[in-house]
Amino acid sequence: MKVKMLSRNPDNYVRETKLDLQRVPRNYDPTLHPFEVPREYIRALNATKLERVFAKPFLASLDGHRDGVNCLAKHPKSLATVLSGACDGEVRIWNLTKRKCNRTIQAHEGFVRGICTRFCGTSFFTVGDDKTVKQWKMDGPSYGEEEEPLHTILGKTVYTGIDHHWKEAVFATCGQQVDIWDEQRTSPVCSMTWGFDSISSVKFNPIETFLLGSCASDRNIVLYDMRQSTPLKKVILDMRTNTICWNPMEAFIFTAANEDYNLYTFDMRALDTPVMVHMDHVSAVLDVDYSPTGKEFVSASFDKSIRIFPVDKSRSRYVTTSKLFFLFDVFLS
Repeated sequence: MKVKMLSRNPDNYVRETKLDLQRVPRNYDPTLHPFEVPREYIRALNATKLERVFAKPFLASLDGHRDGVNCLAKHPKSLATVLSGACDGEVRIWNLTKRKCNRTIQAHEGFVRGICTRFCGTSFFTVGDDKTVKQWKMDGPSYGEEEEPLHTILGKTVYTGIDHHWKEAVFATCGQQVDIWDEQRTSPVCSMTWGFDSISSVKFNPIETFLLGSCASDRNIVLYDMRQSTPLKKVILDMRTNTICWNPMEAFIFTAANEDYNLYTFDMRALDTPVMVHMDHVSAVLDVDYSPTGKEFVSASFDKSIRIFPVDKSRSRYVTTSKLFFLFDVFLS
């Protein structure tokens, strides 16, 4: 009878100390590993995906609103200060460094439709469903004082958006038309319109500060000049544009967030064709905001994703998604 036995030398696989690496026998014969290169490629690809999954881009949530947040605003002088307006009329001022709420204001009855800060950062403006425009101090009231707005303007129609001039005490509102206001007056300096549908957003140009753009529900993007008090140009897209954002470094460039899942970057000197069409979203794009360098912008979509696009690329370089909530507003600082 023959007995076959396996024997191995313990010196080949037993560690001398606990600090030594565990020896793993491996056969390098290429005939035994015909798919070694594809297997290593898949392993490297999976490792890269896992690294992206566990990168944890989400830092913190600012909790406190009792209803959905409808609009956001940045402080022009402080990167740590953010303002938010909710659907129940509440406005909160947040400290991003400490990640807590500094101040709470019951600003309107109904939705807060828009919020913007004054160019000097001493006050901010809100508009809501109660047909009012209110100006508030950025600093809270002194001890014993009540929380009251500095000024209140009662309008004839509901205002859907607001934006402040970058250098002067002038702001613009939109609704049935675009109204230009002086902070010291209770009636608009001028009113501009081109078409009959409601206007959803208005934005001042940060470089050519007398220019502003708006987007309406009739698929129009209209550009205005405050000095002439008349509309300048209009472009009509296939679907409705939700908002626009001007490039802070190039005066003639703006990007529009559209309902057809795309973003369109235009040069206002030639509105016939967009400079670039940015694709990747799979649902309507609701908001867009440029970085201070003007090289990138961030977009928020109804598909619950946030994407960062280079200005000269049609595809996004970064994406993060949320399964819990829809995104209505976004900004990049």
